[in-house]
Amino acid sequence: MTEARAHVFVEGDVQHVHFRDNTHETARAHDIEGWVRNLEDGRVEALFEGREEDVNTMIGWCQSGPVKADVSKVEVEEGDPQGDLDGFEKH
Repeated sequence: MTEARAHVFVEGDVQHVHFRDNTHETARAHDIEGWVRNLEDGRVEALFEGREEDVNTMIGWCQSGPVKADVSKVEVEEGDPQGDLDGFEKH
């Protein structure tokens, strides 16, 4: 089982549309560890760590997000898994 880590920035109409709530639920359903938060510039930032397949699923999910979101861009910075996360948090 290959582990992966991705630091993700999502742009578009992604705040006040339950993006963080839905990211939290989706990540927990896929046993992803990490966090998600809103940024002051209107983007959503997330860190995902887990099985490579599940991390890729989360990246794909971020490209559309919840129904009310209008995602214009997803930036992904891949890194080596650190094993320093416990659960998935919404900030």
